[in-house]
Amino acid sequence: MAIGRIAIKRFVGICRPRVWASFVACGRPKLPLAVVADRIVVHKTERELLLVADGKTLKRYQIALGGNPRGHKTQEGDQRTPEGTYHIAGRNPRSAYHLSLRISYPNEEDRMQATRRSVSPGGDIMIHGLPNGFGWIGRLHRLVDWTAGCIAVTDSEIEEIWRAVPDGTPVEIKP
Repeated sequence: MAIGRIAIKRFVGICRPRVWASFVACGRPKLPLAVVADRIVVHKTERELLLVADGKTLKRYQIALGGNPRGHKTQEGDQRTPEGTYHIAGRNPRSAYHLSLRISYPNEEDRMQATRRSVSPGGDIMIHGLPNGFGWIGRLHRLVDWTAGCIAVTDSEIEEIWRAVPDGTPVEIKP
């Protein structure tokens, strides 16, 4: 989950036009405080996280992913964000990334696949904000996939998600 020189070079040196358009628009409405989501859906290709309740999308967030975002995470260090069905397994208010919500990766199937290949499946996959001290970057962080496999949003967005998502909430990560 550490942000290193390679990630910073990616961040500074890459600009995807479709992401540029997503952070130029500003003034997105805040999610009401009392709202509770019953599901999170992540669309990796669209770089989008949806909070869902009763089958209706409550809010959409543009995200950054692991530095190698295509395909399912198969082992520690592959820079991929997993795909599949997981749940929020806990929260870290003292995260190195503002706030973080732990995703239950690896599940039993992920562990079995890694064991068959004699590799570690990895872990510590989170939905998190920006690295502490870098909150000023804001929506610009979306210009590049910079995490080690996590799902990143801005600090204000993780605060909203944190409030709206109880532990145990299902997380569906789609390609």
